[in-house]
Amino acid sequence: MRIFGPETISPSAQPKAEPGEKDDAMSKELRFDGKVVVITGAGNGLGRSHALELARRGAKVVVNDLGGSHTGDGKSSSAADKVVEEIKAAGGQAVANYDSVEDGDKIVKTAIDAFGRLDVLVNNAGILRDVSFAKMTDQDWDLIYRVHVRGAFKCSHAAWPVMREQKYGRIVFTASAAGIYGNFGQVNYAMAKLGLLGMSNALAIEGQKSNIIVNTIAPIAGSRMTETVLPPNLVAALKPEYVTALVVKLCHESHEDAGGLYEVGGGFYSRLRWERTRGKVFRLGRPVSAEDVAASWKDVTAWDEATHPTHIAGSLDPIIKNVEAGPSRGGNQFIDVDAALGYQFPEMQSRYDERDLAMYALGIGAAENPLDDKELSLVYEMHGQGMRGFPTYGVIPAVNCILQMGKEGKTAPGMSYGLDRILHGEQYLEVYGPLPLKAKLKHAARIKEIWDKGSDGGKKGGAVVVTAIDSFDESGERLFRNETSTFVRGAGGWGGDRGPDAPVNVPPDRAPDAVVEQKVGQNQALLYRLSGDWNPLHADPSFAKAFGYERPILHGLCTFGYAARHVLSRFAPSGDVRYFRSIKVRFVEPVVPGETLVTEMWRESDQRILFRVSSKERGKVVVSNAAIELFTEIPRPKEKPQAQSQAQSQGAAVMPTSADVFAGIAAYLAKNPGQGDRIKTVFGFRLKNPDAAWTLDLAGGNGTVAQGEAAAAGCTLEIADADFMDMCAGKSDPMKLFSTGKLKISGNVMASQKLDFLKKVDPSDVLAAMQARTGGSRTGAGGSAAATPATAAAPKTTAAKATGPAQAARILEALGKRLAENAGLAGEVRALVQLVVTDPDGAWVLDFRQGAGTVKAGKEADAAATLTLGDGALSELASGKASFQHLYQHGQLRVDGDVSVARRLTFLGNLG
Repeated sequence: MRIFGPETISPSAQPKAEPGEKDDAMSKELRFDGKVVVITGAGNGLGRSHALELARRGAKVVVNDLGGSHTGDGKSSSAADKVVEEIKAAGGQAVANYDSVEDGDKIVKTAIDAFGRLDVLVNNAGILRDVSFAKMTDQDWDLIYRVHVRGAFKCSHAAWPVMREQKYGRIVFTASAAGIYGNFGQVNYAMAKLGLLGMSNALAIEGQKSNIIVNTIAPIAGSRMTETVLPPNLVAALKPEYVTALVVKLCHESHEDAGGLYEVGGGFYSRLRWERTRGKVFRLGRPVSAEDVAASWKDVTAWDEATHPTHIAGSLDPIIKNVEAGPSRGGNQFIDVDAALGYQFPEMQSRYDERDLAMYALGIGAAENPLDDKELSLVYEMHGQGMRGFPTYGVIPAVNCILQMGKEGKTAPGMSYGLDRILHGEQYLEVYGPLPLKAKLKHAARIKEIWDKGSDGGKKGGAVVVTAIDSFDESGERLFRNETSTFVRGAGGWGGDRGPDAPVNVPPDRAPDAVVEQKVGQNQALLYRLSGDWNPLHADPSFAKAFGYERPILHGLCTFGYAARHVLSRFAPSGDVRYFRSIKVRFVEPVVPGETLVTEMWRESDQRILFRVSSKERGKVVVSNAAIELFTEIPRPKEKPQAQSQAQSQGAAVMPTSADVFAGIAAYLAKNPGQGDRIKTVFGFRLKNPDAAWTLDLAGGNGTVAQGEAAAAGCTLEIADADFMDMCAGKSDPMKLFSTGKLKISGNVMASQKLDFLKKVDPSDVLAAMQARTGGSRTGAGGSAAATPATAAAPKTTAAKATGPAQAARILEALGKRLAENAGLAGEVRALVQLVVTDPDGAWVLDFRQGAGTVKAGKEADAAATLTLGDGALSELASGKASFQHLYQHGQLRVDGDVSVARRLTFLGNLG
């Protein structure tokens, strides 16, 4: 879970010292004064080293050793006695025990009888019975199991009630690299050592609530056992003391990490974790054959996006998500709909300037007559009235990014077809205002739709893949949106949804209202391709012939641009291209350079024109089902966020709070409806220091966020406020917090895995909440500041009480005057808005759907968004004393419906 990054927090906190340690780890010895330690197999090697060192640090030690050989034969008390003598000679306290580890209760009783308690158990005892598997006897297997696995179980089982009663304990199991990786001649030993790891991991979970911390080491050290399998010079370098240093750390009261596996030896220390590939998921309900698995083997085995499950719930996570995802949408060898649909491409970037705009305009046939002043403004940056970017340039940056990914062999998962199968079917472009003459862009692309158009015996059938691409400038303002429909020949027939089949944008059965003809230059494709479409089909004669064409064909998007010019020249007011809002076309036939394009146009309304394009020479329609929409007014450029003052940026850093995080979660739910229907769980958050409670109700619908325990929680998470914020910032790992007891989960523990969606919460929404709370300050670690839009929805709404005469009627009258004086404001919203005012109650309808917009008292059922606030809050907004963000974050403004509409109502502020 990471909702905002460390870069938003300043200054960075220094790591705190663990209990029992000073800030300088080298200035305080890890002591065990008063602690009682049992070490099995402590007569030699590692066990002896552990015993001597822990005794030196103040521990009272039970030295257990049966005294047999390294193969488990024989018995003697001398080994344990010798170590006890060494400890006592050095001034320490120790007693010997000679019992087998299978008599663990006797070993633990020795500790209780001698010292009255037991704090630490080191399961170290072990033997070797190395032999190849073909020669291994039952005795070889059973004896290894009894000493390593059963012995560790019996000792731990005897120690467990003692440690539970005193609410304290530390247990270390001793595994081996043979158990982790396997080793020739050690099948029995490997079985036992990995079995110890499983035992340790399970006990780590059970012991946590009683402060019993359990871990495992996989040591390599010189001993009676290793000298039988390793060369002498390596054994000499593997001093047991290196391993003991780690055991001391794991056994100390300050150590709170549980469930760890550590490799250690020869001065090397490391922690191991499980790793698995991202894998391949086939949605349920779709048959999966061995051939399907074989075809996906690369995904099954690829490590490039490996995951690291840390608990059993994490191991089930892909399966749980697969169940929650619902039944398979189908697919075939060309398209895996489940893998591809909804895929978000990595963010792409590009930039353009006046030269690019001019090159594009020339590429779509503009300025054939260089004395045509309106056309000249499209290609000449020093035009007296100012250069204007032709709006359909908006297709170029987005399509070029897709082409670049194609050149690099990058594609969405589940797409397994080549260029030879695809045709450009349809194109939609919407712009949100006149194009700036230069911009640095970021593009967010996703697979929006996949339609099955049938197989038709593999001749004409296929699939349609719709890719949506939103393009933003550096400030985050969306400049234009593209939807590209690609027809994939022969890729249909899995029985999926065919998509919309009803014809759209069909011209009326009458003569067109306008017709424009223009001959395409013989070299037009070569000119247009300079804007970025490198496909050799449009330039290379031999390549074109290989695809069945007599010569290179014109780009469909070049014809698209020609048609847009023709329509705007006849129907945009004064031929001004800035009135362009959107265009949608269907490509029917290719155009050959040198042909004459005939664009026929029908006015459906003042803002909507239908058209089609034909080749005059061949008499064939090349573009059909096409329409262009116009703005009623030229949109005004939006004001960019103002930079914060230098004094502010140099001030102290402002920190997000947990309340800001939950406001960000509420905004995410508003932007992504249906989370409750998907997750079906109520989550309760109990924060400590300071105490606070939050309810994340995802039992159904879109989900809500409320402060307090607003509903009965199916899953409750308890955590300190500081740890919660570190977790959200990515500074603390949730599993580590859980494993150390800092994060407690009760109720339906498995449901906590469903909170994975919190990683998708937009950090800007959290920072917007912080900005509103602090009166506009939004300074991060680097001291930079930026304004952000209001968040989408509030957990709760409390109407502000009016402090004087009702102000709403006066404010709404002022709004009506502002709209009349600024005709372009309504065009920024293009929706019906319901305003509900309380204390005293009133309602107004703000209709921005056409013209300059209107304001009237009353209610409308079809409002795209409803804003509810108190009369006093409306007065603060109108006077500029409060912003939308401030009112929302303080529970004084509620937004229902289309949040994006509400975000465009900034002109409601400062009405006086």
